[in-house]
Amino acid sequence: MAPSKLASGLYRQGNNWYCNAGLPSDVTVEVEGVVFYLHKFPLMSRCGKITNLLEKSQVIQGESFKISLTEFPGGPDTFLIVVKFCYGVRVELSPKNILLVYCAADFLTMTEEYGEDNLLAKADSFFHKTILRNWKDCIMSLQYSEPVIERAEKDQVVGKCLNALAMMACTDPSLFGWPMMMYGSLQSPGGSILWNGINTGARIRSKESDWWFEDISNLSLPLFQKLIVTMKERGMRAENLAGAIMYYARKYLPGLGRWQGGQVGKTRTVVSLSMTPAPVDQKVALECIEKLLPEKKGKSFCRFLLGLLRVGMIVGVSKICQESLERRIGMQLDLATLDSLLMPSYSDSDTLYNTDCVERMVQHFISSGQSVTFFSPSSVNLETSPLSGPLRRVARLIDNYIAEIASDVNLKPEKLRYLAEALPESSRSLHDGLYRAVDIYFKAHPWLSDNEKEKLCNIIDYRKLSIDACSHASQNERLPLRIVLQVLFFEQLQLRTALTGYLPAFDGESGLAGVDTASNDMAGQVVQRGGWVTVVRENQVLRVDFERMRSRVGELEQEFCKIKQEMHKVTKSHSFISSPRLFARKLGCKLLPGPSDAQADVIESVAPSPRASVDQAHSRHRKSSSSLRIDP
Repeated sequence: MAPSKLASGLYRQGNNWYCNAGLPSDVTVEVEGVVFYLHKFPLMSRCGKITNLLEKSQVIQGESFKISLTEFPGGPDTFLIVVKFCYGVRVELSPKNILLVYCAADFLTMTEEYGEDNLLAKADSFFHKTILRNWKDCIMSLQYSEPVIERAEKDQVVGKCLNALAMMACTDPSLFGWPMMMYGSLQSPGGSILWNGINTGARIRSKESDWWFEDISNLSLPLFQKLIVTMKERGMRAENLAGAIMYYARKYLPGLGRWQGGQVGKTRTVVSLSMTPAPVDQKVALECIEKLLPEKKGKSFCRFLLGLLRVGMIVGVSKICQESLERRIGMQLDLATLDSLLMPSYSDSDTLYNTDCVERMVQHFISSGQSVTFFSPSSVNLETSPLSGPLRRVARLIDNYIAEIASDVNLKPEKLRYLAEALPESSRSLHDGLYRAVDIYFKAHPWLSDNEKEKLCNIIDYRKLSIDACSHASQNERLPLRIVLQVLFFEQLQLRTALTGYLPAFDGESGLAGVDTASNDMAGQVVQRGGWVTVVRENQVLRVDFERMRSRVGELEQEFCKIKQEMHKVTKSHSFISSPRLFARKLGCKLLPGPSDAQADVIESVAPSPRASVDQAHSRHRKSSSSLRIDP
């Protein structure tokens, strides 16, 4: 207010306030450096605290009355409202000042004992009859209560506001049997706005469960935290609580929205409260938000957690907070996506991506045992087949992750191997993803020695490579020679197994029944090894297409010729393959003790043409399969 301007009998000069009552002031009250020159009788007739202070001051100082109110709730502005009330000036209570006035009246003991219809009673009546029944006023009262928040909590008015908000957010107004005020107008039990008791037919709130997200996001962090806890105690659904927390986080953590795929709060059907958001420290806010999050899982929720972890690394949250986020993500890692998992390394590490963090998430996933439940059945929105279990999905995700980070020139081979071996062997039915990742790593690291490459290749089970992957690996110049030989050997074994299953399709004579039985025996072995059950089933379907199989045999003939040429080259350049047993040992195979002709069949099976192999497959199969054992 401007200096020297009359304001209902009170005016201000400089930093002091005076009463224009025509009588000299006989008491001065100081509040935070502002001095009020007032009179004893109006104050003593309403304020018990000032009465006690004046009585003590009269005994000690005689006619000199000076009072200093330290830690007065609300400061000079709120005390001015109290002074106006004491002097009989009409005071207007509003959502912006109700909690300040309530705390000030309680501080000064303005009860009915010191005057009928005193300020504390008026503030209490306005608070219960108006504020607690109105959503907007309740939110606004909490927002403007920051200067007196500690005393307001002591007087339990903050708790009453929080309980009222929780009740209105948790319960549909249509369930009430009495009118309910939401945005300043009475609302009928059906949810329509009432004007002078007439149903206007207008709906004031959305049917969506997120209608209150924007409003409570204007609260300060401590009040928001208390409100979420109160809503949880009231029985609010976990998905609604998580939605409100995510909305609040996106509003006050600007870096979080970049990683949420454009997910923002839905447009409100009602006009927002138009309040200024409270200032929030990002580091403190993130640590507080992490504690409020429910122990649930969901696809969008997992993406939010990954974004929260990324921002937490940037702002430097505590180690406890980061570990908790990693644990939460790890327990639902099967719902994560590759783009959200690629977190840059913000430390002094030379690598581009934080692989240690991902490795810890995998460990949490393995140890969690899928103990976390989904928010609701509708939250189960997986793009994968229901037959694909969480472990298989995580294995594919990690394989793709390794392939993505493999191009980093500073990535050590040990890091790549630790990530690949973090999951159990049963998680991968095929190792094509691992082979692709290793091949990309070799391409980005051409300086690796053959010894280092062979150690890294040990993470691949060549029996679990598809036909296409084997074909690519057998011609891959980046692989060490020993690895190529192993791939060629297993590729030939796969082709022989496949051909054994195809042979009954080329000859309909009953004499091939024994061959079919042998083929089924081989299929049983394949199923036990877990790598080729799909191939066997497809072969049974493809038997009806004779012409296609004939063309396939022609292709296999060309492939065998290439293998034969490669084997001749290896034979000329390496003398160690002259011994069949030594050659098999170099390939990672072992020959069991048996007849010498069976051993010869194993080695010579590489050399003959495909046609000869097809004709002699039945006669050799029982011999070779009984004497050959493949080591992993």
